[in-house]
Amino acid sequence: MAEQRVPKLNNNDTEYVLTEWLVPDGGQVRTGDPLVLVETSKAAEELVAEASGVLRQRAKAGDLCRPGELVAEVLDGSEAAEPPAASAPGPPRPPRPADPAAAAPTGPAAHQGADTAGDAADGEPLVTRSARQLADQYGISAEQIAGLGLSVVRRTDIEALHTAGADAAADAAAAAAADSGAEAHPADRPGAVPLGRVQRGVARSVELSHRTIPAAYTVVRMDLGPASAHARALTRSVRRPVGLAEVFVQQVAALHPQFPLFFAAIEGSTALLAEAPHIGVTVDLGEGLFVPCVRDAGNRTIREIATELMKFRLAATDGSFRESDLGGANFVVTLHTDADVVLAVPLVFPGTVCALAVTSPTDGSPANIGLAYDHRLINGRDAVLFLHALKNSVEGLG
Repeated sequence: MAEQRVPKLNNNDTEYVLTEWLVPDGGQVRTGDPLVLVETSKAAEELVAEASGVLRQRAKAGDLCRPGELVAEVLDGSEAAEPPAASAPGPPRPPRPADPAAAAPTGPAAHQGADTAGDAADGEPLVTRSARQLADQYGISAEQIAGLGLSVVRRTDIEALHTAGADAAADAAAAAAADSGAEAHPADRPGAVPLGRVQRGVARSVELSHRTIPAAYTVVRMDLGPASAHARALTRSVRRPVGLAEVFVQQVAALHPQFPLFFAAIEGSTALLAEAPHIGVTVDLGEGLFVPCVRDAGNRTIREIATELMKFRLAATDGSFRESDLGGANFVVTLHTDADVVLAVPLVFPGTVCALAVTSPTDGSPANIGLAYDHRLINGRDAVLFLHALKNSVEGLG
């Protein structure tokens, strides 16, 4: 028998949501087969079978699971022939809402066996699987979902519906508290908006960074005219959208051999050098801040980098990031593309020591390109040398 336990998928979350079993209970699996889909605060990740045999599920879709928690077992032939033993009780699960419509859903919420979105009856919306799971978690009924008037209901729509309901409940609770003379809890006050899962993940990263990383910041002026012209020419030649993001990923990665400490990680009093530059790039299209990673960027062509970043932008629009897309960066490029933004101080993300802020050029004037760095490892002189090297390479494009 092989145990299937949830691995630690990132440093920000202490628990994940088991959203979907990809193999039914009692089904045959082979080593490496996709087994179950787990959702973190920012992405979904497939866990694969650790062995071949018969699957015995020990958790159900919608459960919260923590790193190291047993969610399934894979039995060999002799074990599978025996009657399934009752699973040992695990840690208590958060109670599910007692909404009768959620307990016995109809319409779109009843299609629990569908693949990605499920089959919708005539006149009913198509509800994605992750949206159904979230609706169950929040106790949102099929009637409430239908009331949205959407043909396709996604996870973000359920989040918005829940937030609207929470605001209404907070208003009612505040009114009741005022009548009784009691002070309302902050979450129950009028106008209180609960943070979504993605934003809670961002909050944990920001808190950890400010608490543990003594960051410093240095800015240089950089003429981005040559880089912009170079990007336009590349767009035509590689038939992929190339902009400042793609250019800076390539140019920063090229500095890895000369400045290895800028791509390192700190563990105690030791700097751990990286074998290759893995460049994270911020993506925020209104659905939350994501930092997907272009791996081994120093050995990638500009066409490959452009293809990767295009894939990440599409994933940000529909929430299809995998946790493997978001982990592993050892340097982060943060993008600030609004023409009115002339200076930005980026967060040094936990696990890295540097973040480069790229602002857009305005009316031909030089842009302010800034480097935030962990002062435990990088000193001001080194930061200036790095920025000058980057400035020379970017301004030399053409």
